[in-house]
Amino acid sequence: MAIDVRDHEAVPDHEKIDEDEIEEVLDKFDAEKSDLPQIERTDAALKQMDVEEGDVIKIERESPTAGKTTYYRLVVDR
Repeated sequence: MAIDVRDHEAVPDHEKIDEDEIEEVLDKFDAEKSDLPQIERTDAALKQMDVEEGDVIKIERESPTAGKTTYYRLVVDR
């Protein structure tokens, strides 16, 4: 029986975004994919997701001071 860590309250929402949204994000921040912070494909939060190297993950976190914040990570194999 595998446990999905994404169900834990301490793990923020992780979502694989499509190419159109990736382009919007990169244009908004005037960045390249390689400029994004990285997340390993084997990260526990990604295990139940169908991700490949080069995908971009949107992570939404709740903060008591900043409200909802959004982060983007580039999936890498190490």
